[in-house]
Amino acid sequence: MKKYLLILMTLMFSVSSGYAFDKYSIDRADLPAEARDFLELHFPKSKIAMIKVDKHLLKKSDYDVKLVNGTKVEFNNSGKWTSVDCKRSAVPEKIVPDAIKRYVKKNCPDVKIVRIEKTATQFEVELSDDVELTFNRLGQFKSMKMKD
Repeated sequence: MKKYLLILMTLMFSVSSGYAFDKYSIDRADLPAEARDFLELHFPKSKIAMIKVDKHLLKKSDYDVKLVNGTKVEFNNSGKWTSVDCKRSAVPEKIVPDAIKRYVKKNCPDVKIVRIEKTATQFEVELSDDVELTFNRLGQFKSMKMKD
């Protein structure tokens, strides 16, 4: 019986350790300095509706910031942005690499970039016409698809 109880407790701990511990806040002080500076520079008049701090057991925290206007900005543990989703509004031009701006302006002149996400290897951009473009980290076009 003790053996089964020990196995059950081990299983419960291993399953629960995979989940993040979330904390919700609207206090800018909960963000790293770089994230606060990013918001001040690119969204100076926007108020924060909520900050979700994802605290993970085996990796560092990340931050999801939702602004009152509906924009969502995600930051990694050091405060570097990883994604900006402005819904139907254009993302701030300064955060879009020049090569990507040039490609969109040349090939999709009547649309705006409404979401951008960066990973270690690429940028994913969503346009206002629901087309998603993928670029490598140098801003070279890789692929295009319609949003799901």
